[in-house]
Amino acid sequence: QMKFVEYGGGLVQPGGSLRLSCTPSGFTVDAYAIGWFRQAPGKEREGVSCIASFGSTNYMDSVKGRFTISRDSAKNTIDLQMNNLEPEDTAVYFCGVFRLGTIQTTCSVDRQGYDYWGQGTQVTVSA
Repeated sequence: QMKFVEYGGGLVQPGGSLRLSCTPSGFTVDAYAIGWFRQAPGKEREGVSCIASFGSTNYMDSVKGRFTISRDSAKNTIDLQMNNLEPEDTAVYFCGVFRLGTIQTTCSVDRQGYDYWGQGTQVTVSA
């Protein structure tokens, strides 16, 4: 079954940092547009950041300047470096791939079109 495995979450104080990673089973991270999403209790899953097939990136407004997405082909991971974390960043974080098998020169953090979700990794920002 093709899906992602996400890891790297944890409990961190406001202003702290975490680095999340996700790796897919059944395909590689190269060539595809992959996004990080998050879902807080009682809320819809929302797009955080994405990286397109050739490396262009996109971010939701509230994380611009704080989060950085990157692709590590050697490790077959998509990483999300999160700095200056805020309590509002608390959520379960997931990876998804946009229309597996297609090349995307740009990407959107709109959830539509993404699939192959994993179980997610919990990020809690609290003092």
